[in-house]
Amino acid sequence: MALTGLLLAVSIMVTTLVAVSVLRDSLVASMDEELRQSVPTVAPVLTGALQGHVSTPVPTSGYLLDAHGNVIASARGGAATSSGEPDPDLSKMTLDYVVGHDGQAETVGSRGDSDHTWRVLPTKLTMFDMSVVVTEPLERTNTIISGVGLLTFSFGLATLLAAMTVGWVMVTRAFQPLREVEATAARIADGDLSQRMEGYNPQTEIGQLSSSLNAMLGHIEDAFDARTRSETKLRRFVADASHELRTPLVSIRGYSELYRHGALQTPEDVGKAMDRIESESKRMTQLVEDLLTLARLDERRVSTTGPVDLLHLAYDAASDAHATAPDRAVQVVGLRNSTPEAAWVHGDESKLRQVVANLLTNALRYTPAGSPLELGVGLEPSVDGTHTSVLQVRDHGPGIHGRDAERVFERFYRADSSRTRETGGTGLGLSIVAAIIEQHDGTVRLEETAGGGATFTVRIPRQEPVDTEHDDA
Repeated sequence: MALTGLLLAVSIMVTTLVAVSVLRDSLVASMDEELRQSVPTVAPVLTGALQGHVSTPVPTSGYLLDAHGNVIASARGGAATSSGEPDPDLSKMTLDYVVGHDGQAETVGSRGDSDHTWRVLPTKLTMFDMSVVVTEPLERTNTIISGVGLLTFSFGLATLLAAMTVGWVMVTRAFQPLREVEATAARIADGDLSQRMEGYNPQTEIGQLSSSLNAMLGHIEDAFDARTRSETKLRRFVADASHELRTPLVSIRGYSELYRHGALQTPEDVGKAMDRIESESKRMTQLVEDLLTLARLDERRVSTTGPVDLLHLAYDAASDAHATAPDRAVQVVGLRNSTPEAAWVHGDESKLRQVVANLLTNALRYTPAGSPLELGVGLEPSVDGTHTSVLQVRDHGPGIHGRDAERVFERFYRADSSRTRETGGTGLGLSIVAAIIEQHDGTVRLEETAGGGATFTVRIPRQEPVDTEHDDA
C-alpha cells in the first residue's frame, strides 16, 4: 500500500504540473495573439496623442518610446485600466533592442514592484525612429493558473486519500483469510496435525491454497501415522525377537554352567543336557533364518520370477507331508471338493513353495493327530471378468476365532495356548506367508472351515499358462 500510495502521489504531481504548464502556455499564447492584433489599433492612438489629438480607448495598454527607450506617450487599456497596477519596466526597450526583438512577446516586471509581471510585445514604427510597446498584465492569468493548480492538486490529494483508504480496507479484508491460515499453520507447527483450512471458496486463490494445504496436511498426517505405526511395530518386533532369542540362549547358558560346575554327574545327565542345547540351538537357528527371511521380504529384493502352477506346488507339498507325517491324510482337491484344476500365476517359485510349506506345516502342527487336511486349488471369477488363482489349506482342528483371527498374521503372535514353544514354532511362519503373498500382489485370508477348523485362502492374479506340457502333467 505504501508503494502504491507513492506511485499515486508521483502520478498526481506530474499530472498537476503538466496540466498547469499546458494551461499557462495556452493562456500566454492567447494573450500574445491579442497583443499582436492590438498593435495596429494602439500605434495610431499613441502617435496621435503625440501630435495633440484626443486620445481614444485602446484594447490594450501601449507605450510610445524614443530611440533611448524613454516613454514619450502612453495609453491605458484592457485589464490595466481598472487594476491600478504599476507601469511595466521598459528600461531595456531601446530602439536597437526593439529592432532585434521586433514582434517577439516576453515577460517583464513592474517598476518598483517585483510582484507584478507584464506581457509585452515591442514593435518599431515604420516612419519614425521610435517604437510602440503593447502590454497586458499577467495577474489575472497567474490567478487562473494558481487556482487551477490548487484545484488539481487538491482533487488529486483527495483522490489519493480515498484510494489509499479504499485500498487499505480491501487489502485488509482480502488478506484476512491469510491471517486465519497463518493461525492454523501456527497450530499445526505446534503439533496439531488435525487442523484444516475450511470454509473458503475453491474458485479463489485462497480457496485453492487451502485445498492444496489440506491435501498436503492429509499426506503429512498419514505419513506421521504410518511412521508411528511402523515405529510401534518395530519396537514390538525388536522386543519379541529379543525375547524369543533370549529364551534359547538362557537355556543353552544354563546347561553349559551346570556342566562347567560339575552338576551333571552321570553320562545320562550330560546327554540330556546336550540334547537340550542342540534343540535350543536348532530353534534359535530357525528363528534367525525366519528373521532374515522377513528382512529380505521387507527390502523387496528382486527375485527370479516366472510362470508357476499352484496345483503342481500343492501336489509336491502333499507328497512331502506324506513323507514327514505318514499318519495324516493330506489330499489335493478342488475349491469346492471338486476336481482340482491348474492355477497359473507369475511369481517366485521358491517363495511360493515356502508359502505352501508354511501353511501346511502350521496345519499339521496345531491340529489333533489323525485329523485330515485338504489342499484346494482352482480358479475364481473376478468382477472384471478375469480369473484369480486360489490355493486353500484346510484343517479340521479347533480353528482360530475372535481377536486371534485378526492378529494371526502378526509377527511372533501365537493364537492360543497350544501354540507354544513346545511345538517348535517361532511365531513367524504366517508373517512370512503374508509378506510373500503381498509381494505377489495377492491376498491371504483366514476363514472358517465348514464343520469346524481353519482355512487359509491365498488369492493371486492368474496368468495364462505358457508351458502346456507342464500344464498337462
